[in-house]
Amino acid sequence: MSNHGIGVTITGLTKRYGAVTALDGVDLTIAPGEFITLLGPSGSGKTTTLNAIAGFVEPDAGSILLGDRPLDGVPTWKRDIGVVFQHYALFPHMKVDANVAFPLKQRGLSKRETARAVSEVLEVVGLSHLADRYPRELSGGQQQRVALARALVFGPKLLLLDEPLGALDKRLREGLQLEIKRIHRESGVTFVFVTHDQEEALVMSDRIAVFNEGRIEQVAPVEELYRSPATLFAAQFLGDSNVLRGTVAHHDGQDVLVNDGGMVRLPASHALSQDATAAVVVRPEDLRVRVRKDDALGGMDERPGTVTEVIYLGGRRRIVLDVAGDQFVAEQMNGVGSLSPGDAVVASWDVGAASAVPTDD
Repeated sequence: MSNHGIGVTITGLTKRYGAVTALDGVDLTIAPGEFITLLGPSGSGKTTTLNAIAGFVEPDAGSILLGDRPLDGVPTWKRDIGVVFQHYALFPHMKVDANVAFPLKQRGLSKRETARAVSEVLEVVGLSHLADRYPRELSGGQQQRVALARALVFGPKLLLLDEPLGALDKRLREGLQLEIKRIHRESGVTFVFVTHDQEEALVMSDRIAVFNEGRIEQVAPVEELYRSPATLFAAQFLGDSNVLRGTVAHHDGQDVLVNDGGMVRLPASHALSQDATAAVVVRPEDLRVRVRKDDALGGMDERPGTVTEVIYLGGRRRIVLDVAGDQFVAEQMNGVGSLSPGDAVVASWDVGAASAVPTDD
């Protein structure tokens, strides 16, 4: 099974429900064949954007192009877009092959063409051996793969997935993440995936669009978004963060962040102006923790603290610290030192591994 994805261009998309603005002028360009994830908390606008592309929601303003084709006024069933929901919505009285064939029968394909297409897509999702079963005879993960097959069987160039793994347990969800990535790679279809699960977004996406209060905070490839967040919200929503807030200043030939705890250096790549309120963000895996021998600190890029908790996570440990009243988190491999709650420590980091973002306060 192979296909060619299509691009999507969203411009100024706005949707209001009474006094609530669900989408506030969203702009987003999706490349053909891309796997892009719309990530954000509940009510951030990600699902409303997906529903507007599908035609389930009519925007109040803005435009959506599928390739170079405007979707204004085009009903859902004429958009030729595949959709997969969190709840499988399978017909309980139909066997797997009949469920998958349903979109083709609606389009009037012959029995021979339908049988060939169903056989091909069931092979892709790994369910050929279950074609003769009813949905009630399948596991949750198998049912979701049937729903995926049904959305792909008619050859759409765009597939929308609305939290399709949300109803599954952790082990099934992780397995299906890799399956969906494989299917995306082999099919060439453009995938737009909605989730609030940060780890899921990191595992599956080419790019991530972080939504907040009806707007997009940042759109970037996965590693760039994680390592170089543009806003504090993006930094804190995608993965864990240790945050030092303060004011930008210049000291001894370098830019620093000044707060009640002293000064920390800003990474050379920062684009903050003098006297701006800002934050330095350090990821847990970049935070080093050592026992504090005395009260003397060796440099600006460190802070004294106290261990409050040590959590065993198999091959690594999660170390929770109290740093001047703020909670910091570090992750270390097991066997690296020995720390216990109550230990006086120093938390340090390389300035090059940190990022600097503006804040509103």
